[in-house]
Amino acid sequence: MSTHGSTSSKISDRDHLQEWLREEIGRQGGLTFAEFMANCLYHPQHGYYQSPQVRIGRQGDFFTSSSVHRVFGSLVARQLVDMWRCMGGGEFVVVEQGPGEGHLALDILDDLRQTEPEFYSELRYFLVEQNIVSRQRQSELLIKHQAKVDWALEDEIEPFSGCLLSNELIDAFPVHVVEVRGGELQEVFVVNSNDGFAEDLRAPSTSDLQTHLDWLGCGPVEGNRAEINLEAVRWLHRISARLQRGFILTIDYGYPSKELFAPQRRQGTLLCYDKHQAHDNPYQNAGCQDITTHVDFGALQKAGEDAGLQTLWFGEQYRFLMGLGFVEELMVLQAREQDPLRQRQLRLSLKNLIMPDGGMGDTFKVLVQGKGVGQPDLACARSISEIPLPPPM
Repeated sequence: MSTHGSTSSKISDRDHLQEWLREEIGRQGGLTFAEFMANCLYHPQHGYYQSPQVRIGRQGDFFTSSSVHRVFGSLVARQLVDMWRCMGGGEFVVVEQGPGEGHLALDILDDLRQTEPEFYSELRYFLVEQNIVSRQRQSELLIKHQAKVDWALEDEIEPFSGCLLSNELIDAFPVHVVEVRGGELQEVFVVNSNDGFAEDLRAPSTSDLQTHLDWLGCGPVEGNRAEINLEAVRWLHRISARLQRGFILTIDYGYPSKELFAPQRRQGTLLCYDKHQAHDNPYQNAGCQDITTHVDFGALQKAGEDAGLQTLWFGEQYRFLMGLGFVEELMVLQAREQDPLRQRQLRLSLKNLIMPDGGMGDTFKVLVQGKGVGQPDLACARSISEIPLPPPM
């Protein structure tokens, strides 16, 4: 049987979730968009991330950097080795939250076992995953590293030294959606309508929304819509409390705060993904599509500083990968491949990881925060002048 699941099962999940949502909206008189999104993605029985369907790759609804090519994981592995050395060696714990199908973990562990056996011997790798079916798939994929890996829920993570790693985690945290009307902050609530769901602008459900914008020092302008990710700030505080010493490495698409709330961004950043098709209607196919928003990296940096972290590096994914040896790795891979057609396919595949102007290369950002590690010269921060010219892509 295919792990992708049948169309009829997805329709059943959608119908059950929509019925539950309509009942809950009727009972409460409306849900904040954050509550609606949380149930669409994480409802225990019918949420998108609780289903057994494959979500990532060609069979799923979207690609991630780790699903494009294994070189992404190899380069992340190099940064982990660098962090381990900055900390003086010894036992090093990697906690990957939101591990997807497990491919990033596999690529990292494969690379480390082959190229850095000393670090591999000191490594413990935890995957934070609550979906039982996903855990099983990850376990099967990582069978050759079973002595190194384990699973946990977030609240089961014990204090550790090492690195908290996430790749496209925070973009799926539930967000409050707000608009500014007549100089006042209004919040989007989801209500029932004859043909499904509708929006209703109301006074904010919590004063935390305005407090968050005041804390940031910026926000949406008159007439604009925006998302506020309170959960991302709470998550960073929770995680930093578990990190005794080490790093938090966050990879996701997003912007600094002022860019996120720029006047030209009138409708915010919310997008939905279904079978690799992007659209902006979260009210169709509830529970059967991904719902995402761009990450506020300014809020993450500010929250980290409040929690005792230092921002060590922030930049575009292409700069992160180039600093870690993307060009050199491309040259090695091309030299190994003799078939011109396969060489071209390789170049096109890897190009996706560093493509600028709206591609993964600059849409995705990387944030490295540290605790108790000083101001190390990170490998990813290598000067562009030290990087060889890439072969034609």
